[in-house]
Amino acid sequence: MKHMSRGKPEASTAPNGILSYVPMRIVEVELGQPLPPISARDEETGHTYERALCLVRLHTQPLGMLELPLDVRETPPNIYAQHIWSVLGESILEHLRQDGLPPVIGLNAQGLGSAAAPRCIEERQKFFASAPFVSVIVPTHERTELLRSCLQALMSLQYPAFEIIIVDNAPRTHATADFIRQTYHDVPRIHYICEERPGASQARNRGIKAARGEILAFTDDDTVVDPYWLIELVRAFRSADDVACVTGLVLPLELETPAQFWFEEYGGFSKNFSHRIFDMAQHHPKIPLHPYTAGQFGSGVCMAFTAALLQSVNGFDPALGPGVPARAGEDLALFFQAIMHGHTVVYTPASLLYHLHRRDYTHLRQQMYNYGVGLTAYLTKNICDTPRLLFDFASKVPYGLYFTLSHRSPKNTKKSSHYPKELTRLELAGMLYGPFAYVRQRWSMRPMRKVGQPGKTSNLSSLTHIAPYRRENDHR
Repeated sequence: MKHMSRGKPEASTAPNGILSYVPMRIVEVELGQPLPPISARDEETGHTYERALCLVRLHTQPLGMLELPLDVRETPPNIYAQHIWSVLGESILEHLRQDGLPPVIGLNAQGLGSAAAPRCIEERQKFFASAPFVSVIVPTHERTELLRSCLQALMSLQYPAFEIIIVDNAPRTHATADFIRQTYHDVPRIHYICEERPGASQARNRGIKAARGEILAFTDDDTVVDPYWLIELVRAFRSADDVACVTGLVLPLELETPAQFWFEEYGGFSKNFSHRIFDMAQHHPKIPLHPYTAGQFGSGVCMAFTAALLQSVNGFDPALGPGVPARAGEDLALFFQAIMHGHTVVYTPASLLYHLHRRDYTHLRQQMYNYGVGLTAYLTKNICDTPRLLFDFASKVPYGLYFTLSHRSPKNTKKSSHYPKELTRLELAGMLYGPFAYVRQRWSMRPMRKVGQPGKTSNLSSLTHIAPYRRENDHR
């Protein structure tokens, strides 16, 4: 069993009268081995919990998540095993069937061990032998403690050949550069680049320019990746024809504050536990908004693209994303472009990571507003890039209003009665501003619309070759 923890959370400020949510311990249970007891106490932080949110895996493959009540000290496996079986029994049987293993009639504390290597493990090991070289790009901005945890997980990836490109975006200090130099100066696969133009898209595009991989994977500095995150992300490129983009499962790293629970009710980053294929032919949800609801394809904290696609569309739109007035939507735009260019997008829950949601209400308020801005900014980009889409988009506006505003729509069904209405109002206010934000930013950036255009950057690209350490533009 694995427990995910970030330590003691910051205080959460929530509106008066809103129900306080009871913190949940985030744990993992692997069914392919004897099941361990689940302690109510986190020895690392000293916190004691009344309940746990448990990721259930079989042969390392995620099957689902469920809530478990915890006893005062620890919950024995024979108790929670029955609950897992009652909720996920069908998923367990389906996974055994796909692995060519005999069915079972229940689950007990001994787990579901197998004498032979499961088919899913054998297929992953076979892929490991011929896996392509991959570049993992991580933009960051003055968050060295988060970056520390992110890099520790990335360095533990079960993948044969990859590089990690840290892009320090518009830094105010040398803290990130100093951290990389001091901690990873002798690690050849870690590269540091400074991109002084603000914006996550600028940072990612700078990483794209430096990347050597035929597949480029992206995550953020506030994530902790699973050891199999990269190999399952890359393996999915071979799961369908003409796959240009793959996304994965994103789970909460902690659920300690009301703000973190509300983000999950909003929808979080998690899509579900089913492998899905998206295209413009037959593989897509039969709803009027396809493919404009690009959030259904995945999340920007867990995505990978072929280098060929990124080059063909000039990377991320620098007029979108965190750090510029449009605030978000840069990932949605690339998902949309992949689909509209006739490629396939794959979502695979086998590739998973944990994300640290905002802990306090103030930051969640800003996040919801930003998401509203980014959504309509991304839609505005689509029409600016391809004016003929205007007529198609206009025909979808009535359903789009229902999808956005109705509490019965798929977008809003997870929100409880305690979900702050203010967050919905802020998201809607952001949607109204998004088109103006995008047009203004696009107009101001029209001289520099090419990916990787030279700017004021610093490059420590291979730290093992930097001696003595300096930034290339320190002479300015």
